Formats: sequence, C-alpha cells, structure tokens
Amino acid sequence: MKPLVQLLAVEASPPCLQDNTGDLDRLKKNLLPMLAEPTLSVPFSRTVVVAESFRRAGFKGVAVVNDLLTGPELVDFLAAPPKVLAGVALDLGTTHLEVSLVDLLSGEILALANCPNSQIAFGADILSRIHFAVKGDGLQQLHQTVIADINGLCEELAAEVGLELVDLRAMAVSGNTTMVHFFLRLNPYHLCREPYIPLVNAPDPCRASDLALAIHPAAVVWVLPSVGSYFGGDLISGILASGLDQAEQTSMLIDVGTNAEVVLGNREWLVACAGAAGPALEGGVARMGMRAGPGAIEHVSWDEKSGDLLCQTIDNEPARGICGSGIIDLVAALYLGRIIDVRGKFRGGADGGRLIETTEGTAFVVVSAEHGAGGQAVTLGQVDLDALMRSKAAMYSILTTLVNQVGVGFADIERIFVAGAFGRHISPRQAITLGMLPDLPLTTYQPVGNSSLDGARRILLEGAARKRCRELVGKITYIELNVNQDFMIRFSGAKFIPHTDRSLFPSVPFFDD
Repeated sequence: MKPLVQLLAVEASPPCLQDNTGDLDRLKKNLLPMLAEPTLSVPFSRTVVVAESFRRAGFKGVAVVNDLLTGPELVDFLAAPPKVLAGVALDLGTTHLEVSLVDLLSGEILALANCPNSQIAFGADILSRIHFAVKGDGLQQLHQTVIADINGLCEELAAEVGLELVDLRAMAVSGNTTMVHFFLRLNPYHLCREPYIPLVNAPDPCRASDLALAIHPAAVVWVLPSVGSYFGGDLISGILASGLDQAEQTSMLIDVGTNAEVVLGNREWLVACAGAAGPALEGGVARMGMRAGPGAIEHVSWDEKSGDLLCQTIDNEPARGICGSGIIDLVAALYLGRIIDVRGKFRGGADGGRLIETTEGTAFVVVSAEHGAGGQAVTLGQVDLDALMRSKAAMYSILTTLVNQVGVGFADIERIFVAGAFGRHISPRQAITLGMLPDLPLTTYQPVGNSSLDGARRILLEGAARKRCRELVGKITYIELNVNQDFMIRFSGAKFIPHTDRSLFPSVPFFDD
C-alpha cells in the first residue's frame, strides 16, 4: 500500500546558535530523505500551523504528508501518531450517496453509510439538474446540497467509530461527470450540448477547505477522472475494481444505473460506450419500481405445477415495490409461464386470476394488497412491461454494437463483470431468458458489487491505483451510440423475447404465438 496520506516519524536536532535553520526548513530537511520525490511543498495556508506544531512538539513527532500528483505535500505535524488514520471513500451517485470509512494504515473498512441524494429535489434526472444549474444560483444550490449530504454522512461515520470530523484526513470521490461538476461547483452547461465537452476531465486534487467539507481542512480530496460527458470516474473505478485493464484475456464490465455503461478489452486495449438502458431497471419507469432496498422484491420464481408466484424481498420485509432484478425475474417467469408473448404483451391463460384491468390498462398482481406493505398491492402493468422491453433491447444492443465494433464475438469474452446493485441482485439466467444478456455459460458472469465505492477505496490506499486511473483516461476509446446506425438497427431486432434471431439464444425456449 501507498496511502493517499502518509505519517512519517521525525526526530530532528533542535536549533542552536551554530544551526540557525528555520523550523519549517528543518522539518523538510529531515523529511526529504524519506521521500521518493526530490521536493516537498507546504501550502501557504498550512505554513504557520505546521511550523508551530513542529516546535511545540519539541521537533519530534509525526509529519502528515499528502501524496499529490505534483509531489508530496506537508500539511500537518503531530506530537504522537494517531491510532487510526481515517479516509473517506465516496460513491457520488445521481440518486444515492454511499461512503466507507477506511483506515489508511491497515486498509480496514471501519464503517459504512448511505443516504439519498438530496439534489433530487431539483430534478430526478441529470438533465433536469443541468438545466436547473445554469439558471440563477442553481449551481450553488446543487453544490451546497450535495456537500451537506456528504458532511452528514461523514459525521455519521466518525461518530460510529468514536472519531471527530477533523480526524478524517482524506477523501476519494467516484461519480459520473455531471455529479463531479456539481460537487466541484463547475458549470455543467456544455455537458448536454454538442459536442458534449466537460469543463475538466481530470481535476487536480484539492483540499477539503476548498469545498466546505466538514472533515480536516487540509484533507486531500482526490476526484477520479472522467473520459467524457457520458463516461465518468465511477466507470474508471469499475475498471480498477475489476482489474479489466490488467487482464490478459478479453473481458467486459457492465454497470447499469442511470445509463448502461460498458467497457470491453484487456491490458492491451479498452473500448467503451454508454446508453440509456437503466431507468426501468432501477425504479425510474416502472410504477412500482424502486431501488434495491428493504421491502423491494429482488427475486421471483414461478411454480408451474401450483401456479404460485414466489417472491423474495430484501431483508424479508413486506413487499413495497420491485427492484430491477425482481422485474427481470418476474418478466422471465411470465414469459416461460406463457402469461406474456414474445412481444412482452399480456396474453392471459395460466395467470391464475392475477391479471386485472386498471385505469391504465391490464396489470399483473405480483403481491396482493393483503400481503403488501401498508396494505398496498404490488402490480406490474403493460406500460411497465413495455418500458422493460425497451430497456432490455437497448441493453443487448449496446453490448452487441460494442463487440461488433472491435471485431470480437461474445464467445471470445473470458469474463463479464456486472457492477452495482444490478450485478449484486440480478440472476444472469433470467436476464438471458429475456434476451438482455448474451447466452453464455453462467460462470462467465461475475458480480463485483459497488465497484464505484471499491475504486474510490483503492485510490485512498494504493499509489498504483492512482497512477492507473490517470493512465486509463488516455487508453480508453469511446464510441458514441447516439449517432451509431448499427445500434438503432440492432435495437429494433432486440425488442422481442429473447430476440428475433433465435440462433443467438439456443438455451431459451421459443414459443410460437
């Protein structure tokens, strides 16, 4: 490990008439032989603090040094080393924020916390927030809101392990390009306008005091770089966490959230693209859709003999809604049970009386009001089904367009890493049945959890990870799907279960309706 913040023990000779070296110069002179770099800087704002702390400690103690891109930076001096050197890894999500508190000395995860992103009050989606940001003081409001959320999470982390906020010495931030602009108070105006250029792709590290973060004012804040407007640091994190950029064999990373973001490649080359395939899967389209959380139906199975639908909720709480993995399981079960046809339309028959007519059309009762949370039934309507069909078609089309662009086939892919809640909860078998994922052996698919948070944690702990993330920006080739005609053709063919081309899904039964 080479953590983002290091503690270096110093015991210097005190000044005397024969040695009139200044206090700060004396400290730097003793530290330089311990560092690989030829220079050591001290921010002006920390000059008095460091020099006075060094003298007060009797010229003996521990120097706190940040490892920056431009070289090491001396920011504090302590009379004795702390028992814990704490850093914060942050997954800066559009709808949710998640943090972990990491001991930079041992690498141990000390605490975890999460909360909804309060920016939702200004727009549920990224585009709405961009439009809000460029009007009046909208950008300042978005910035202050997310900073307040982060400060609240840091306070929660510190309290859980008995630390003060000032004991948190570093933060690594992983998020999409727009969220990073809001976090750093950067104008996002051009992100959604051709040619879609960010204000900055690779921001230099700053200090917590620059952003009004409530942790130690000299704490280094390292933001993972982006490749462009639609390829952010969260996907760079995914590459770091999966090791895709170091793999000898060709592999793929899929991260489904607001968009479906996909990277294909190995240690020699990386190609990526992104497209809108996620909203129906994370609760953005389905009326009863919700994020993966307590009470969300995450798995569904259909008993063909009894006609019973078996639903499993997260934490075994009464069903409040259905998350992406549950929707995929459910629709796959409805297809195999002949409740829906290849177009994703309800056809009735063996539905066991679960099909009802509502003001919005036909719907399928997943959980009755008697068993649902708060006496509310969980249903899936035809409108929800249509949204799922579009999402699954977009997902498969994104994957096929990407592999075709580089001249490889799905069979050439050694491993497919599936990130986030989508990867953690999804059943690859059911996604294959729908035609969302390619028909490959199930062992090909490997969930990698919250890779955005994992990548940020690696930035805190590993000098090699910080070096890799900077190199990745220049190594990735990005394909723009918005102007890709092949993608649109493939999308039309994928809007059936599992696909219009039956040869692509040999393991999935086909029904002639």
